[in-house]
Amino acid sequence: MTSSQPRPPLPRVSHRIGSIAESATLAVDAKAKALKAAGRPVIGFGAGEPDFPTPDYVVAAAVAAAQDPANHRYTPAGGLPDLKAAIVAKTERDSGFACAPENVLVTNGGKQAVYNTFAALLDPGDEVLLLAPYWTTYPEAIRLAGGEPVEVFADETQGYRVTVDQLESARTDRTKVLLFNSPANPTGAVYTPDQVRAIGRWAHEHGVWVVTDEIYEHLRYDGVPLASMPVEVPELVDTCVVLNGVAKTYAMTGWRVGWMIGPKDVVKAATNLQSHATSNVANVSQRAAVAALSGSLEAVTQMRTAFDRRRRTIVSMLNEIDGVECPTPEGAFYAYPSVKGVLGRTIRGRTPKTSVELAELILEEAEVAVVPGEAFGPSGYLRLSYALGDADLEEGVGRIQRLLGEAK
Repeated sequence: MTSSQPRPPLPRVSHRIGSIAESATLAVDAKAKALKAAGRPVIGFGAGEPDFPTPDYVVAAAVAAAQDPANHRYTPAGGLPDLKAAIVAKTERDSGFACAPENVLVTNGGKQAVYNTFAALLDPGDEVLLLAPYWTTYPEAIRLAGGEPVEVFADETQGYRVTVDQLESARTDRTKVLLFNSPANPTGAVYTPDQVRAIGRWAHEHGVWVVTDEIYEHLRYDGVPLASMPVEVPELVDTCVVLNGVAKTYAMTGWRVGWMIGPKDVVKAATNLQSHATSNVANVSQRAAVAALSGSLEAVTQMRTAFDRRRRTIVSMLNEIDGVECPTPEGAFYAYPSVKGVLGRTIRGRTPKTSVELAELILEEAEVAVVPGEAFGPSGYLRLSYALGDADLEEGVGRIQRLLGEAK
């Protein structure tokens, strides 16, 4: 006999999707843009997006591609053959890692490469060692794929670089993957070749996969060398996935072209997923990416020179603030200062105790948007992207200096 009682309403949004946090960096950027549109003189250090236009020759290739009817149709879900070939050639040129087209999947930006990889590798309950501070999307992609992120934190005294001993302490019987990122977002930390080799050999010894995100590979300063995990530790090749894309290097964040390079079986599985999720990446964007990867690196060099100049300025200005400690980043385009010396002090009648509260105070009182450390791991830090104009950078950090200079 069935009950006449109505069934309680089911949740409108699934638990799996409802538990995903919004991208903190994009949220900060959106709030800054909204305030700016309302007439507020907000300066945004939120989004990791170069302020340069995409190089002219890349745009020209896209215009030509849009006029070609062949690009108006579906193409292989795994990517255009020309682009796969360009990725293979570019990877060997830049990092010394040799692969084949069947090892490559072209994705809708780096974020899809991250998710596809974890969806292909993880079963429910599998653990992923997540180097912290981490890019805000990493833990959400891991959870969405059924895995469990396990944070391994290195603070400013370690240059934001974890050690093998820390990794070993965090490893369990359920550890399947180590997520590695160098140059790193949000800290700008770059691991030395010796550190990369030590971590890679540890992973191989214990049967731990390595997913290594190399999207900032060209943004290194002070002569710091590039050390690609599968090149430094060739025995890892069959249990390693390399992530990359055109967004940061070529100022192509809006074009949405990324890729993953890995063992054939993993790439095939991820390609099957993508064939149902999004099919192929937009053909015009893929043709633009071919031009970017096959062309000169002159525009990249010019952008890196500007980023380097801004890097030195922002670090110097931040370290002039009492209570702020900012290590000099060796890569990417982010400064990641510790603000633990500011927390608990009173500023204009308010006493922020977390970096979330401090970021809110800076936005409201100085009209400067920064991302709090909680988006990337523990509290006590701020991330500032220096991929913005020199004048805005100096004005924005100057406002922060003046505001935090009032702390008591």
